[in-house]
Amino acid sequence: MANVLVVNAHPLAAEDSQTVTILDTFIEAHQASHPEDVFTMLDLYYTDLPEIDGDLLLAWKSLQKGADFTELSNIQQEKVRVFNEFTDQFLASEKIVIANALWNLNIPTKLKAWFDTINVAGKTFKCTAEGPTGLITDKKALHIQSSGGTYNGQDFSAQYVKGILNFIGITEFDSIYIEGADYDPARAPEIMAAAKEKAKSLAAQF
Repeated sequence: MANVLVVNAHPLAAEDSQTVTILDTFIEAHQASHPEDVFTMLDLYYTDLPEIDGDLLLAWKSLQKGADFTELSNIQQEKVRVFNEFTDQFLASEKIVIANALWNLNIPTKLKAWFDTINVAGKTFKCTAEGPTGLITDKKALHIQSSGGTYNGQDFSAQYVKGILNFIGITEFDSIYIEGADYDPARAPEIMAAAKEKAKSLAAQF
């Protein structure tokens, strides 16, 4: 049995999103082949996700100087608490599925905010004399991303997701890139069919 955290960074439903269509295909296939796994769905566009702001930065600075948590303002306490909940949720999961569309050559801002909650010194990486070292060695990840053009996974978004996960120590990484449907609409059914088959294949071994 494994805890599967599904991070959906797309605001639309499957009928309007290639990303979510393939995500749903993967989830259905994975649940069929791994019925013992426990899924947690995190829909970022319908979640109160904290962003790093002045309150958080000043709260962390105070805590680093030895202040007690109760000395923080009520707003700071709440933001730190919620931020830490996302970190803990990630740490408690063995399998991570991230789904997003490529927007303006990058990830959605909601996804960037979530990545900030899992990229935490002392929890997911540590600084050493030789440089930063990832602390996460017990997880695997899958990245699902759709884009209108064809980048072969070399776009900024795909590379960022893989780079951040590698940075914190996750090297068991798979991907499904749904590319080119806008550039060549006639091939859209073929592109989606291939992505669905890959999703089902990866689900069986993930």
